[in-house]
Amino acid sequence: MKLDKMNGQKRTHYCVTLRKENIGEKVTVCGWVQRQRDLGGLIFIDLRDRTGLVQLAFDDNTDKAIFEKAFAIRSEYVVMAEGIVRMRSSINKEIPTGDIEIEVTCLKVLGKSETPPFEILNDTKANEELRLKYRYLDLRRNNLQNNIMMRHKVAKVTRDYFDENGFIEIETPTLIKSTPEGARDYLVPSRIHKGSFFALPQSPQLYKQLLMLSGFDRYMQIARCYRDEDLRADRQPEFTQIDLEMSFVEMEDVLSIGEGYIKRLFKDVLDVEINTPIPRLTYTDAMNDYGSDKPDTRFEMKIKDLSDIVENCGFSVFADTVKNGGTVRAITAKNAAATYTRKEIDKLTEEAKGIGAKGLAFIRWVEDAPTCSFQKFMTDDEMQDILERTGAEKGDVVLIVADRKNIALSVLGALRLTVAKRLNIIPNTFNFLWITEFPFFEYNEETNNWDAMHHPFTSPLDECIEYLDTDPEKVFAKAYDLVLNGVELSSGSIRITDPELQAKMFKALGLSDEEAHEKFGFLTDAFRFGAPPHGGMGIGLDRLCMIMAGCDSLRDVIAFPKVSNSSELMSGAPSIVDNAQLNDLAISLMGDKE
Repeated sequence: MKLDKMNGQKRTHYCVTLRKENIGEKVTVCGWVQRQRDLGGLIFIDLRDRTGLVQLAFDDNTDKAIFEKAFAIRSEYVVMAEGIVRMRSSINKEIPTGDIEIEVTCLKVLGKSETPPFEILNDTKANEELRLKYRYLDLRRNNLQNNIMMRHKVAKVTRDYFDENGFIEIETPTLIKSTPEGARDYLVPSRIHKGSFFALPQSPQLYKQLLMLSGFDRYMQIARCYRDEDLRADRQPEFTQIDLEMSFVEMEDVLSIGEGYIKRLFKDVLDVEINTPIPRLTYTDAMNDYGSDKPDTRFEMKIKDLSDIVENCGFSVFADTVKNGGTVRAITAKNAAATYTRKEIDKLTEEAKGIGAKGLAFIRWVEDAPTCSFQKFMTDDEMQDILERTGAEKGDVVLIVADRKNIALSVLGALRLTVAKRLNIIPNTFNFLWITEFPFFEYNEETNNWDAMHHPFTSPLDECIEYLDTDPEKVFAKAYDLVLNGVELSSGSIRITDPELQAKMFKALGLSDEEAHEKFGFLTDAFRFGAPPHGGMGIGLDRLCMIMAGCDSLRDVIAFPKVSNSSELMSGAPSIVDNAQLNDLAISLMGDKE
C-alpha cells in the first residue's frame, strides 16, 4: 500500500518554512494535528510543529486509503505527510503559510492521542493550574514554544558576546557550603557526612571571586541558582543567572561590558536598537523621584516634596508629620480626573493603607477650580504653591501621602504604577536604567541594628570608609543595578580585596572574627595570597526573557516552572521519600505538632 512507502522517509521541511516558492515541490512534514475538518469529499488537516501551522489537503484526487485514514485522524495525533505543495483556493492571511497547502500523497500515523484535557490553542481558556499539570501539552502551544526558542537564542547570543570579549565560561559547584546571602538556602543532606548538609547556591558569588584570585581575569557562566523564598510573578525558587566577573576593573568597566551586552542582545534577538550609554540615577534620586529603587521610567509622574509648603499650614495631618520628622509627598496623574472619581480614589486609599500609609489626601480638578479633601484648612497661597509644585492643571488628580519618608516614598511609588496601568499611559518600549550608589546599610527597625543591604564583599565608596564605625547612614556602596521597565534585571558591585577593610566590614556587620572565619574563611584566606581588584554582576536570564517576550510571568519563559508554593504540579515535586532513604541520611522527621 502507498501508506507503507513512507518507511524510512525523512522530514524535508518544517511546516512554516514552506512558501509559494515551494509550489510544485514534493515535501515531507511531521507534527501534531491541530484540527481536522471534514467537508464531505474534502478534508483539511492543520498540521502543527514548533514553527507553526501548514494545511494538509485531501480531495477527489487523493488515494482512497489515504482519504479514509485522514477521515479517522483526530486532534493531537502525530502524523507524517508527504505531498506536493500547491496554492490554496482560499487564502488565510492569519498564518505565514496561508497561501499554500500540501496535496497529500502519503500519510502515516506515528502516534495516536486521547482527547487532551484542554485544547492546544495559543489563546487557550484553560486555567493555569490545569495547564501546568499537563505542562508537556501546554508546551505544544506555539506561543510558549516561541518563548523557549527565544530563550535559547538569548543564551546563544550571551555566550557569543562574552566569548568575543575575552570571557571564559567556567562551571562552579552546585553542592556548596551554606553561607548567609540574604535568603534561605535549599539544603542537601550528605549520606557520607551524616548530620552535615550541602547548600544549593543562591549565586556563584564566592566561587567567581576565587576564580579572579586564580588568575582567570574574565569569567562568565549561565548559572543555576536557588533561593528558598516566597514566590511572585517574577521570582522562582530555581532560576538562571548570567553571571560575570572581571579583574583589574572599576565600576565603569563593568557597566560598559553590561551595556554592550544589552545592545548586542536586543539587536540580535529582537532587532531593537538600545541607545547607549544607558541613563543613570543614584539610589537616592530614584527613591525621591519614583519611590522605588527599580523605577519604571517609561512615563513621568515623578514624586514631588511638599513638606516646605505645608509645614506651617492649618491641616494638622501635614504640619504635624513634618514637625515630627516626616515628609509630605505627592504625585500628579495627568488627565486622570475623569477616570478617578471619588469612588476610585477611595480604592486607591485602601491600597495605600494596605502598603502602610495612614491615609491618602487628594486634589481632583474637574471644574474651573480644584477640589480636595483638605482645602478648608489651607490658605489660597498654600493651595496655589501646591498646584505649582505638582504641575497640576484642570483634568488632573494629585495624590498626597504624609508619613515617614520611607513609607511616603514607597506608597507613592506603588500608587504611581497602579495609576499608570489604570490610565493605560505606559508605552510599549524598553527603558533601561542604571541605579548606582546604593546605601551600604539599611536600618532594621525590628532589631534596631544596621544590616548589610548587599553581600559583605561589596566595597564601600572610598569617601565613605571613614563613616563605617561612626555613621552607617552615610556609607554608600560601589554597587549598581540594571533596571528594565521597572524590573530589576541585574545586581553587581566592585568587591573588597583589602583584608583589613574586609575585617572592618565584618565588624561593622556585627560578625566576630571567629564567625567571619567560620562562614567565609575559605575566601578571606585566599585574599592573603594576592587578590586583584575585581567586580561583576549577575543578570537574571528568566526576567530578561520574560520582558523580551512580552510576558507577565516567569512561568511563560521556563519550560517546567514551579508555582507559588514552590511545587511542580506535573511531576508532583517535592514528594515524600521512603524510610530507607531517610535512614541512609540519618534523618528522622518530626511528627505533626498539636
